[in-house]
Amino acid sequence: MSAAPLFPMFLKLEGRSCLVVGARSIGEPKIRSLIDCGARVHVVAPSASAVVAEAASLGALAWSQKNFELSDLDGIFLVVAATSSPEVNHAIYRAARERGILCNVVDDPPHCDFFYPAVVRRGQFQIAISTGGLSPALAQRVRKQFEEEFPPVYGVWLEELGKKRAALFQSGCEPELRRTLLHQSVTPEAFALFELQVHSGEPGVLVRLDPSTSLRAGSRGARPSITATGKDLL
Repeated sequence: MSAAPLFPMFLKLEGRSCLVVGARSIGEPKIRSLIDCGARVHVVAPSASAVVAEAASLGALAWSQKNFELSDLDGIFLVVAATSSPEVNHAIYRAARERGILCNVVDDPPHCDFFYPAVVRRGQFQIAISTGGLSPALAQRVRKQFEEEFPPVYGVWLEELGKKRAALFQSGCEPELRRTLLHQSVTPEAFALFELQVHSGEPGVLVRLDPSTSLRAGSRGARPSITATGKDLL
């Protein structure tokens, strides 16, 4: 395995053609993750699990009920080799490398251009943990720790933060003031207040200036504060 560090990134797969070879217990979760990301999924396998077969019948993916052929790689951006045969998986990997196609052979780190990290997902908020294939068990343990630290309501909070950020950019607020407000809105105290209000059914936490100040340009020296309010002032 290469000693070079992995390059961390989040990849947009929406609309891209992705191939999964193998459609039973090994391939099924990989297929599901690609569909969730909006990829155009093509599955090649003589047989498939009930879940994959149903997804194909509903048009969520294209299933070619046959063995892998080199032509299956035509026009493919990314491929996952998920058969029960190491020989077939390695042949797919070699063919993909020759064509410059990213390939992952499931549970075979030396034959992977990328790895599936352990992921904590709260809506658009995601944390990906990788050990470079050295210890998936450690990655899973860390994932569980993060799942406790970042509850599901983080996804809701992030959506609200995104709306507030967009409103601030439209408000004409000076950059320095805007930066202060944005950083103040993501403190642990801000989240604790938001979480409390979500659970109590009250409006979320909003960030605004003190009532005596304005968000408009020219309000130098204004002191921003975190305020719970039922009216969005941003």
